[in-house]
Amino acid sequence: MNMSRTKGKQAEDRACAFLSQNGFEILERNFFARYGEIDIIAQKNGILHFVEVKSASVGAKSGFEPIYNITPSKIDKLISTIGFYLSAQNLTQEYCLDALIIKGEHIELIENITL
Repeated sequence: MNMSRTKGKQAEDRACAFLSQNGFEILERNFFARYGEIDIIAQKNGILHFVEVKSASVGAKSGFEPIYNITPSKIDKLISTIGFYLSAQNLTQEYCLDALIIKGEHIELIENITL
């Protein structure tokens, strides 16, 4: 496993732990479709949360914010992948697309980033 893949998995492990501690049920990780990948699919209070995880180590590119890696084209791919997932699972429940940002020890969940 290459270094960035290892770091990505570690970030997703931390993200899952954070979500679980905050009342989310993790349903799936790394869901792939031809449009792209969803890092984490979780559920809380009957709402599906499709979570994109972004991380940066403290000191890396001083001042760099990982949220800026979620570009409009990335959001379009995520929305297409979410549509595919909902259709394949035959689901009609409420959902939102969230960003989970990890910088060093700080973790922040930003819900419903497409509003």
